[in-house]
Amino acid sequence: MSKKNSSRFTPIIIAVSVVLGIFIGTFYTKHYTGNRLGIINGSSNKLNDLLRIVDDQYVDTISMTDLVENAMPQVLSELDPHSTYIPAKDLEDVTSELEGSFSGIGIQFTIQEDTIHISSVISGGPSEKVGLMAGDRIVMVDDSLFVGDKVSNEKAMKKLKGPKGSEVKIGVKRGTEKELIDFTIVRGDIPQNTVDAAYMINDSIGYIQINRFGRTTHTEMLSALARLHYNDFKGVIIDLRGNTGGYMEAATRMVNEFLPAGQLIVYAEGRKYKRMSEFANGTGSFQNIPIVVLTDEGSASASEIFAGAIQDNDRGTIVGRRSFGKGLVQQPIEFKDGSAMRLTIARYHTPSGRCIQRPYHNGKDKDYEMDIFNRYTHGEFFSKDSIKQDENQKFTTRLGREVYGGGGIMPDIFVPQDTTGLSSYSSEVFNKGLTIQFAFQYTDKNRDKMKAFDSEEALLKYLKKENVMEQFIRYADSKGVKRRNILIQRSIKKLERNVYGNIIYNMLGKEAYIKYFNETDPTVIEAVKVFERGEAFPQAPVIIETPEDEVILN
Repeated sequence: MSKKNSSRFTPIIIAVSVVLGIFIGTFYTKHYTGNRLGIINGSSNKLNDLLRIVDDQYVDTISMTDLVENAMPQVLSELDPHSTYIPAKDLEDVTSELEGSFSGIGIQFTIQEDTIHISSVISGGPSEKVGLMAGDRIVMVDDSLFVGDKVSNEKAMKKLKGPKGSEVKIGVKRGTEKELIDFTIVRGDIPQNTVDAAYMINDSIGYIQINRFGRTTHTEMLSALARLHYNDFKGVIIDLRGNTGGYMEAATRMVNEFLPAGQLIVYAEGRKYKRMSEFANGTGSFQNIPIVVLTDEGSASASEIFAGAIQDNDRGTIVGRRSFGKGLVQQPIEFKDGSAMRLTIARYHTPSGRCIQRPYHNGKDKDYEMDIFNRYTHGEFFSKDSIKQDENQKFTTRLGREVYGGGGIMPDIFVPQDTTGLSSYSSEVFNKGLTIQFAFQYTDKNRDKMKAFDSEEALLKYLKKENVMEQFIRYADSKGVKRRNILIQRSIKKLERNVYGNIIYNMLGKEAYIKYFNETDPTVIEAVKVFERGEAFPQAPVIIETPEDEVILN
């Protein structure tokens, strides 16, 4: 599994990640038990007639299977932006992340100079058991050379993943050895954690980052909350930024932990889908703990169910930027050949009654596809005033606070995207991925020295002493980004965060990386201030009567 750079999202990257996340992030409802559909027969089924005539009379020989496979996504794309078709060959990859595990060898890797470089070995996985180490380079797979132009993330994943219990042979080049080292690895189940970080931000506030709502997320969150409880936390930040969704059941079970009995979590209904409502059952272990939820334009689907339930019940405060705006419910339906579709069957509504689905025109809507980019260009990421709410979609929370449907969850406290330290120099090195490349190569050369540091604070102190940033600037110069001292000085803090952060990730893992970035993250800093001000629990608006007998809500 290759590492992603999450330190800075450009609008295009955000849009792509959201679309991919929604593709895999559809969710089950409690009334769905699974079904299979064959071809619908009927006298009016012109599509079947068309396929039969083409097969019988078309001038050239064609593959009807390929024709149908190509037609399926086109048919569904005419309905709405989120009904999708999944070929059989892709179904396992699409569902494995949400199911909580897949079968493989248990490594994280990156492709550097046309070679697989192991960046970390998953604890307890098959690769650790046979002795693979971070820094190893995989150059042979099943007795065949696997380097050069043919190496890509997709091809590497296909080579290394496989059925549980199957074997794969790899040849590894290790820096301390002259000869290749051969390993035979028996593939096994590799857990895919959906909670990336859980730690105490200060003496009283806990922090949990959730990357998606999968089959195991509720259990993972309970485990994280238990660790925070052991540290006597007095409030918790739930970070859902960039979380593109997942299973509805996971979101409702998680919200249940924070709501008192009887409060509505979400309801869904559609033309053929009888209204289904989910209520808190009163068994939640953290019904009184102050909570702040972080969202941004990458928070979609199940993330919005969670945030909407917290906001509409006035249970906590939402901080960040407006969420994606996906309020359509997809039902998974499998076909006999192993393929599947995700068909939109209902819309879900938050407790106040709002549907947060943003507008679309059937499946053909370029504006919908470009919405995140358009938000960026219109200034929404930087100014709350640029966001226009639909006054026809106005609703109220339990305490009477105004909220809006028709376009995502608007946070209670808006935090603009951080643009401090940007320059043409920093933009060029980020766009070329030079901070990631340099960090990997630096880690690879200095891994043994840095093993002595077991915290991000200690490692950071070492990196600053080693004058790593000067080494990076020379590296960038060698890759065609010329040294420009004034621009470098303007961007030095942002450059440091990315270079140091990626080295910390390589050596200490994702949680340490997140902790390091959160220290200067404006949204996290604002969330902590909410607790310090005692504003985690929203208050009812104050009614002020003016001399002219007008009523104003503050």
